Amino acid sequence: TAAGMRLAAQLAPEVAQRQPIVLGLARGGVPVGLELARHLQAPLDVFVVRKLGAPSQPELALGALASGDVAVLNRELIEILQVPGDTLQRIIAAEREELERREAAYRMGAPALDIEGRTVIVADDGLATGASMRAALTALLRARPAEIIAAIPVAPPETLLAIRQLVDDVVCIATPEPFYSVGAWYADFTPVSDQELRQALAEARSWGSAPCL
Repeated sequence: TAAGMRLAAQLAPEVAQRQPIVLGLARGGVPVGLELARHLQAPLDVFVVRKLGAPSQPELALGALASGDVAVLNRELIEILQVPGDTLQRIIAAEREELERREAAYRMGAPALDIEGRTVIVADDGLATGASMRAALTALLRARPAEIIAAIPVAPPETLLAIRQLVDDVVCIATPEPFYSVGAWYADFTPVSDQELRQALAEARSWGSAPCL
């Protein structure tokens, strides 16, 4: 919540005039997106992304999956860690199943917002490797939005630089060095539950911003 409020304060005033749509990456990006949507009086939707964690280091991303059957793989890291092909496929299959479960749980059969020709703000709680955000952006670009703004509370400088190449604009609070981890920069980094995510979407609906859920 605090991250979303600080990001909202950094948005250019004219962004609100473009009638943007805010997408929060599930799950941690949704509370951040809620505050951006509140500030902009904009629709809020959820976008599901699943990190492909390394077998021995689940927090280390080999890549990510996103809605729309998009997969982004870090081939260099996969080679360095010597992850066998069959192991990688098992990880992908398990995460795809979880992605589909979450899609059903969050959307309950409702379609995603139509972002074609719209300004889209994609929010997350922070980036480490940026794999999840890259997967999300790859999927979203297929929907032909007018522009994409990435809203990122904290990220390593090199990751933020890579993301800048994929979007029209970036809003970021901090790029610390050394970075450590996303959670290191939060006083409270308790995982967001499915119920909290649905409550955030329901709150945005109550404003009359007409999100899809």
